[in-house]
Amino acid sequence: MPMSAHEVRQALRDLGDLRYAAGDLDDALRRIVQCTHELFAVDGASLMLIDPDQLLRNVADSDERVGHLEELQIEHGEGPCIDAFDDKELVHAADLAAEKRWPSFSPAAVERGLRAVLASPIPYNQMAIGVVAVFSATVRPWTPEGELALVAFTDLAALTIANTMQSEERGELASQLQRALDARVLIEQAKGALVARDVVTAGEAFEQMRRRARAERRRVVEIAQEIMSDTGRT
Repeated sequence: MPMSAHEVRQALRDLGDLRYAAGDLDDALRRIVQCTHELFAVDGASLMLIDPDQLLRNVADSDERVGHLEELQIEHGEGPCIDAFDDKELVHAADLAAEKRWPSFSPAAVERGLRAVLASPIPYNQMAIGVVAVFSATVRPWTPEGELALVAFTDLAALTIANTMQSEERGELASQLQRALDARVLIEQAKGALVARDVVTAGEAFEQMRRRARAERRRVVEIAQEIMSDTGRT
């Protein structure tokens, strides 16, 4: 049954205290995810934030299968949450079994019980820092009302994060996010250097760094630092 405008308003009203507070970020994000799960009546909901290597990691989820979203997208370097994050746009997939945008991710996701996904980027200082996503284990066309509702929850998550980041007492999760934001500057610089040097796209440049990090069992940010050091010497 489609959600009503009244149900969306009531859900946001129940979370209204998060708009003006800078409390426990972990608890606040868990509340947003649980409320999203219940409103959408889906099989799972998740909130992902970037780590220092700019990979999307679950920080709150309502179903253990959501972990497959994180795992498979990192493994294959593609997927709805990655596109939502990279393009800063809402991404919907009603049937991953028929989805051609992510040829490696989609069949692996279906095999793990993920059939439909709706993902919305979390904005922060004119960039994306994460994604709020819901998934269904069955084919599910996402309605315009559902899309607008997810954007509303995403914006609430963004406001909650911004309030916490500006607080003197951030907590561990906010501190981790700050480290990720600091690392992002270096990784973006390294991507730019590879784009100019190897004539590749920004996405290909990041995958190049990611493959090297995997092969050498190191972090992407360390590879980025070396690239910038080498660029400075040439």
